Amino acid sequence: MDISVRNVRDTDLDALVELYNRYIAETAITFDLSPYTPEQRRESWLSHYSDSGRHRLLVAECDRQIVGYATSSKFATKAAYDTSVETSIYVALGFTGSGIGRQLYSALFDVLETEDVHRAYAGITLPNEASVAIHQKFGFEQVAIFQEVGRKFDRYWDVAWFQKNL
Repeated sequence: MDISVRNVRDTDLDALVELYNRYIAETAITFDLSPYTPEQRRESWLSHYSDSGRHRLLVAECDRQIVGYATSSKFATKAAYDTSVETSIYVALGFTGSGIGRQLYSALFDVLETEDVHRAYAGITLPNEASVAIHQKFGFEQVAIFQEVGRKFDRYWDVAWFQKNL
């Protein structure tokens, strides 16, 4: 399987929305409850990323199909948080465990090395052994657990927060 990782393009939006909407419908990994349309996602999400700077969106592509993405997003809205980012990885269901997440995070942290970023944070809905493992592999350490912080699929879920020094 030949995977390439690159910056997002406008033409990727439909595939990214479809990938993410499956996570909404089928998992507690995201606490979004309703699927998005591409128009909603363009305005509320895609416009926050660029090809340079702290806030990036990288996609993994295999045979011209989007099979995953990684982001570094604004951690919080107050200006003092600007050198902190929240990172995430989503790999197309059916492609998990194939090394795509590792390739995405490698590429993301490579581009963030040249940016003014001090810390990266990641929130992981528990249980999620695969996500915990990849974050630890990339040097994240668990710093907190928010117990029963989100309700989805008629149950409450814990979220572990991880931190990486950059």
